[in-house]
Amino acid sequence: MKITAAAVAAMLLSLLAMQSASAQHTLALVGGGGMTNGRLYPKQEAKALWGVWSGGLSWRYYSPPRFVGGIGVDLEYMRRGFSYSPDAYMHDDKKDYNYYTRYYNTLSMPIVWQPHFYLFKNHVRIYLEAALNLSLNISATYDNELTGVSGRYKFKTVRDNRFEYGLAGGGGIDFLVGQVEFGFRVRYYFGLSDVMRNRNKYYDNATDDKNENPFSLTPLRSPVDNLMMSFKIGFRFNKEGFTVWNMKRPKRDKHREEFKFSLD
Repeated sequence: MKITAAAVAAMLLSLLAMQSASAQHTLALVGGGGMTNGRLYPKQEAKALWGVWSGGLSWRYYSPPRFVGGIGVDLEYMRRGFSYSPDAYMHDDKKDYNYYTRYYNTLSMPIVWQPHFYLFKNHVRIYLEAALNLSLNISATYDNELTGVSGRYKFKTVRDNRFEYGLAGGGGIDFLVGQVEFGFRVRYYFGLSDVMRNRNKYYDNATDDKNENPFSLTPLRSPVDNLMMSFKIGFRFNKEGFTVWNMKRPKRDKHREEFKFSLD
């Protein structure tokens, strides 16, 4: 029997519909800022870039307490990048370094799992999270202090990776008031893929514009990481709230229980 992707999707939707009376679906706006940094190899004299931002939508499916955590998908527009000094070997003092900085405008889609627990009669949710992060680099800019030139970075198929992947993890706290949910989250995005193709695919940078790409040779590794702190406000679709989770098991009356010795 052949199982198609459409059939699997229909089964998942059916399961979600069956749980709709007891589960919580939330759609939220998320925005914040933080830091980005590139892990270039061979190792370069680099610095972290603070002041990058992100924003987007977040969907969550929260299971009842007898199950662990929630799942969801985010869609985020994020600034990422790296900064390194091509002339660091020429100076003894870091204040004399000139830096080449590149920023990427990225559309990211973390697929998230959140183990959580509740406090104060289900009005406070504390959670950890782990995610698989998929991203698409839409555009990029550069600033070269060595030449004093900045502008739009031009992607080359043989040199640049537009599609990337990585992991993410963090935690946060949510406050639930009626059907409104607001909270604070810290998340670290750890890149596993390279933002630039390695030397096996793009070895010689001699023909590149040195304002735009000052690398003499393409780095062997070039993943990019982000540390983001975000605020969110969302709407919970289940009007019954968490009261449907408060069903207590009936107490057993041990005095009325009898043990029969016969095998009949």
